[in-house]
Amino acid sequence: MRPGGRIQAAAEVLEDVFSRHQPAATALQDWGKRHRFAGSGDRAAIGTLVYDVLRRKLSLAAQMGSAEPRLLAIAAAPKALGLSADEVAKFCDGSQHAPQPLSDEELARLAGGLPGDVAPHVAADVPEWLMPAFERVFGARAVAEGQAMGERAPIDLRANTIKADRGKVLSALEKLGAKPTRFAPFGVRVPAPEGPAKSPHVEAEAAHGKGWFEVQDEGSQIAAALSGAEARLQVLDLCAGAGGKTLALAAAMHNSGQIYAYDADKGQLRPIFERLQRAGVRNAQVLDGGDRSGLEALGARFDVVLVDAPCSGSGTWRRKPDAKWRLKPEALGIRQEEQRQVLSLASGLVKPGGRLVYVTCSVLPQENVEQAAWFRTSFAGFEPIPYEELWRTTIGGDAPPSADGSQDTLLLTPASHGTDGFFVAAFKRTA
Repeated sequence: MRPGGRIQAAAEVLEDVFSRHQPAATALQDWGKRHRFAGSGDRAAIGTLVYDVLRRKLSLAAQMGSAEPRLLAIAAAPKALGLSADEVAKFCDGSQHAPQPLSDEELARLAGGLPGDVAPHVAADVPEWLMPAFERVFGARAVAEGQAMGERAPIDLRANTIKADRGKVLSALEKLGAKPTRFAPFGVRVPAPEGPAKSPHVEAEAAHGKGWFEVQDEGSQIAAALSGAEARLQVLDLCAGAGGKTLALAAAMHNSGQIYAYDADKGQLRPIFERLQRAGVRNAQVLDGGDRSGLEALGARFDVVLVDAPCSGSGTWRRKPDAKWRLKPEALGIRQEEQRQVLSLASGLVKPGGRLVYVTCSVLPQENVEQAAWFRTSFAGFEPIPYEELWRTTIGGDAPPSADGSQDTLLLTPASHGTDGFFVAAFKRTA
């Protein structure tokens, strides 16, 4: 397909996303079924263009003076497809499978970029109702933090030290441009592609099949490391999901002690069994998903309880940009209640002297510092552990500043740390 055909295809997919409220992945899949002539390179380029639009929907609409899918796809095309504005205009010639030609005004807007007088939430590409929360967290850096969440994300991997060290993984993935991560001690980063190129399918690599690495954002790796899980401890991953952090904790424990994995949703938990086997984990017990009574029967026996709480996922907007626009205030309220419920459950499972570590993949204060403050006032038997202290004793060295300026809790962000958005708060049970 010529670039004009790719731009038109992206506009058609975006129309389905906006008018039919389809997830982008579903709309792209449906388009591919209707246009089987499109090759893998075409589908990759169209997907790249669609996701680039969704990451920057507000600013692109402000640039073009319209949120029409055709104009959004055209505005994103220079960066997404590696073309100049004049080249984009040339390929939009109204021929079969190409967009209609640009008017003089549209061409001027395409070449002119984002106007300088747009509202902060537009410049940041953040839903307007969430911009006050961004400003509470980041202050004068709110726009810059939002813009960084509108960029493409790299692929981060964690070397599985049960089977391989980081050097071995770096050698295996050298052809992909793999480099060590900045903070996570076992992390490996494959940079985000530029232009229409698709991110490599790292799970197709032989090293993944051998269990040498797992796909895991550096922020998630840091959160798991800060839990302080180590050999011979009793550890609970309370919201284990598909098991990414369970695997990281098991490796930190050197396959000794005991780690329990639990999730309220047994469907979410199901993939963990194959992942544990591939990674060579032998110290994990997977509890029946949703069996809360069985979980509570274990009692206050755990040295570490990791609460990777259900949340808005705002920290992952680089990877799931359509989720940014689907989030509603009522859904955020439901997540906040779920977070308090799971924190209450976790509090009864930590033994005296043990540690509760609360984690979200969110940057919103409603889910982060405000929930940590609620927990501290609601459960008198716990005291906060400053994250810098945790960092020194787990990862080692000096901790980076938290993106929100906090001394007690850690907020990681794309702009400040190059990771997804992650929040970590730790508490020690004193009674």
